[in-house]
Amino acid sequence: MSQSSKNERSWSKWHMRLHKRLKQNKSLLPNNSTLLLAISGGQDSMALLKLIIDLRRLYKWQVVIWHGDHQWHNKSEKIEEELKLWCLNQQITFHSKKADKEEVANEEKARDWRYKNLIMQANLLSSNNINFPCTRILTGHTATDRAETIIMNLARGTDLVGLSTLQEQRNIETNLDLARPLLIFNRNDTLEICKEFNLPIWIDPSNENINLTRNKIRKEILPILNKIYKGADSRIASVANRLESYSEDQKCFAKIAIEFCQGEKLNSLSRKKLFGFTNSIKKIILANWLKKIGIKRINAVQIEEINTKISQRKPPGSIHLHGDFLIRWDKESIYISKKTN
Repeated sequence: MSQSSKNERSWSKWHMRLHKRLKQNKSLLPNNSTLLLAISGGQDSMALLKLIIDLRRLYKWQVVIWHGDHQWHNKSEKIEEELKLWCLNQQITFHSKKADKEEVANEEKARDWRYKNLIMQANLLSSNNINFPCTRILTGHTATDRAETIIMNLARGTDLVGLSTLQEQRNIETNLDLARPLLIFNRNDTLEICKEFNLPIWIDPSNENINLTRNKIRKEILPILNKIYKGADSRIASVANRLESYSEDQKCFAKIAIEFCQGEKLNSLSRKKLFGFTNSIKKIILANWLKKIGIKRINAVQIEEINTKISQRKPPGSIHLHGDFLIRWDKESIYISKKTN
């Protein structure tokens, strides 16, 4: 097949796989809506972009691109310029944003910065075109990313919620969802898509830095697992998929239990009411309560420690948590407060 015929062909087994998934989950990428795609220029995001722009006529989507420049390396500006030119040649609306170094000082801050700006861009698109509101922000996360996250969370000591991470779809604001339609593909698949359609790929040098946790897992750990068990990344990711519904059920029950145990003061629980639950249920309640309050990092070891120290006949005490939060308890109640400057 000639290169030109490859580029003209707009349907493949990859398109069919995504099309079938969209038919199974019709709320994932609704018809007649604006999709905001977070595109880095790497193989995963370019594969996502290719599939979406080829399917847009069928689903009547408006497609808009957002690119975030972390300025982590001296090639970032060139990548932004070349990606912008490519999108303009494809007649795709392109937006970008440069970060200040303080805003993206680490992986967590960079992720928060990206989502904050994506949400702002989505809201702006909706306000500018009420007939085609932006209802979905799309990222190029694959099954491989999901497997990496599971391995990382297991090493940290996660609960079941941590094992059902990187959901295919989750609400982030009223009428705005984050969607990950490529979770049915792995990184080998996205590379094949890029090769098959001769898509440009911009390599981010920071992805080679194995001092970053995710890169170390991607470069050193997952290749070993895939060598031992071919396709291990996809099977690990499927575990998260199976646990999603279980995790959602758990959250629903935890919400009811939290309301039952609500203390008299803001951000407090009745310690005495918690005594009526088994240890495993108490830990589920505590984990969901802390996440509801806004504590982003809480692992199973910490939950176990808190649960032990608040049990019956244990004295009052306190524990410092991530994000300058403090959990403390007396005879009657458990409280959460945050350190103020």
